[in-house]
Amino acid sequence: MICFVAAKELQYKDIKCLGHLRRVFDLLGSLHDVGCERDTAGNRELHFDGYCKLVLLHVWSPLLQSVPDLQRAIGLPQVAKAVGVERFSAGSFSESVRVFKPELLKPIIAELAGQLPALSSDKRLDDLRHVVTLVDGTVLAAIARLARSVCGVCPDGLPATRYNTARNGKAMHGWRLHTQFDLKTFSPHRIDRTGARNAGPNRENNVLRAHLEPGRCYVGDGSYADRKLFDDITDIKSSFVIRSADNAVFEVLEERVLSQEALDAGIVRDVLVRLEDAKHPVRRIEVQVEPHVRRFREGNKQIDLIALHSNLDPTLGCQNLAPELIALIYQKRYTIELFFRCFKQLLGMRHLLNQRPEGIDIQIYCTVIVCLLIQIISGKKANKAMRSMIGFYLMGWATADDVLKEINKPDNRGVKLRAKEELWKKLGY
Repeated sequence: MICFVAAKELQYKDIKCLGHLRRVFDLLGSLHDVGCERDTAGNRELHFDGYCKLVLLHVWSPLLQSVPDLQRAIGLPQVAKAVGVERFSAGSFSESVRVFKPELLKPIIAELAGQLPALSSDKRLDDLRHVVTLVDGTVLAAIARLARSVCGVCPDGLPATRYNTARNGKAMHGWRLHTQFDLKTFSPHRIDRTGARNAGPNRENNVLRAHLEPGRCYVGDGSYADRKLFDDITDIKSSFVIRSADNAVFEVLEERVLSQEALDAGIVRDVLVRLEDAKHPVRRIEVQVEPHVRRFREGNKQIDLIALHSNLDPTLGCQNLAPELIALIYQKRYTIELFFRCFKQLLGMRHLLNQRPEGIDIQIYCTVIVCLLIQIISGKKANKAMRSMIGFYLMGWATADDVLKEINKPDNRGVKLRAKEELWKKLGY
């Protein structure tokens, strides 16, 4: 026998911790009149700040999964008073974003990032003059029709959103978020949305080239291994630590003698090279790493050596850095993957609140704001376990003590990594 249980009616107590969102609501006040230039009658009811508050409420509470859920929540007088938004129609929610400017949320993100508590960092990198900026892109899957309508096509005529083919032969579409991530504050410095196809102007190295800034140390994987990008970063007075492409062609200019510290860190080569058709020489660091399998189109291949390219060398006009510290900087690159995991879980791309480009960007920026807010509240890097526990608390499954216990849980990753390293040494690697 199957029993059907009626859905529980939403109550004010089900939407907890609205007080934490108020610190963001106060920052949104300056956006109230954005898009009201043509509203000569003064009858606009859903303003930019109110729209953002609704999106923030959706991202914040796991119970609110759609626009009708938001309408029911705002129908509660206490929630409407706390958020400062009155009843709205689904039509006005959809159409209002056409006059809004999502990029105006970036200064608010920057202000919140400035409130982040100082996170523990590796003391060996304290002398690095440039801001370590991790660069990478992540794909958000989307409905083909929706994605194509937003991003169009590439110059070669192919859909800018198609990035893969499923096992059943169906084309996979989506967006790619090109992210510049500040390692020190564990927060995104910049996010640019393009079609998911990694080609042409949407290619990761081309998007980064268009948004370079001086005084940064860009850290990326092999998709950014572009000699022209290396030249542009050097010319703009920044530095880089980027993994070399497997097919890199170069001319050796100078071999360096390795110190004992470098040898102990797994460095096997430090050499100054000139890449083919490059304007500036680069420094090439080859590092022995834990053997791992990497998938290629032609099959799987075991990797136990990676090569890094960098301009952190006095002969290249940058700060001199020991090879083991350059390898350490690249090791931090994985940090951006941890952010992407938490970000995607919060974003909830299975259901977009708005299908217009402006609405998508607003939802992305509001998700970044909630990520920063969780970090400000907890004082630690937001991760999947912490986000899940806060979600359990907001749904009433966990208590405040459970959340505090998760936040204060000791970090044993260093102990585990050292034990794993000793094991590999015993095996002869």
